[in-house]
Amino acid sequence: MARLAPHLSALNALAVQDGHMTRAAQALGIPQSSMSRRIHLLERELGTPLLVPRGRTVTLTPAAERLARRVRGPLREMADALDDLAGEADADHGTVRFGFPLTMGSGRVPALLAAFHREVPGVHLHLEQAHGSDLASRLREGEVDVAVVIPPPEGIEHVIVDVQTITAVLPSGHSLAHQPRLGLADLRHDPFVANPSTYNLRRSTDSWCRAAGFTPDITIEVTEFATMRELVGRGLGVALLPHADRTASGTVEIPLEPDTCRRDVALAWGPTGRTPVAQRLRRYMLEHWRMPVGS
Repeated sequence: MARLAPHLSALNALAVQDGHMTRAAQALGIPQSSMSRRIHLLERELGTPLLVPRGRTVTLTPAAERLARRVRGPLREMADALDDLAGEADADHGTVRFGFPLTMGSGRVPALLAAFHREVPGVHLHLEQAHGSDLASRLREGEVDVAVVIPPPEGIEHVIVDVQTITAVLPSGHSLAHQPRLGLADLRHDPFVANPSTYNLRRSTDSWCRAAGFTPDITIEVTEFATMRELVGRGLGVALLPHADRTASGTVEIPLEPDTCRRDVALAWGPTGRTPVAQRLRRYMLEHWRMPVGS
């Protein structure tokens, strides 16, 4: 196992990254050429093909998928043991895999990460953005150490650090665009731009609208929040989204009344989030979350 650990780690990274060789190499911090070499050496050692080319990516064979799943736990335990041994008294160096939502790509989270990096330059931050259920899954699987998650994940240690207020995003030419506040029922006849049904914000949108007495007419589904704002700006509908520091062209944000469309924001950590360096980042985030951005 020890001799093949680097090769098995490469296979596992490739499975986690859905066959993207470049992303898998980046996750391991090695050149893509080394990534390919490790996989080829593992194929030679096992005497069986592990990959099937698919355009710019590759697909793992069923046998390779099974192998990747079975070695994931032992590899994680080995990495944890080595991290504990090497970093028992050193929280100034190492790597933290940090996740945060697609809605928080600007503002507080990047500001805190930048400030942490300035304070502890020896820590390498590996950042991932995803929606809430995906981040929770990655925390459970040990693929992410610490993450900001919306909504707070069940069965995972976390602290609620904030409440995210949802606003109505309208085209600037909408008949209600100049109102200081809106009731959600005011939008009952509008088409909506929303996330797919697997997203928490979409499920919340459906629930909030039902509570206001109507079922939203979802005419467009899209995963990216920036794209949602772009489509609203082009007059294709309205949306319920968190406040954005940069308002998209052709859109306006209007507060909702009553102010009940809210989501709790949690800082969560999984089984790999107990290393000294991960704990240092977690403490920093908790201590500084409420401070003004840029302070």
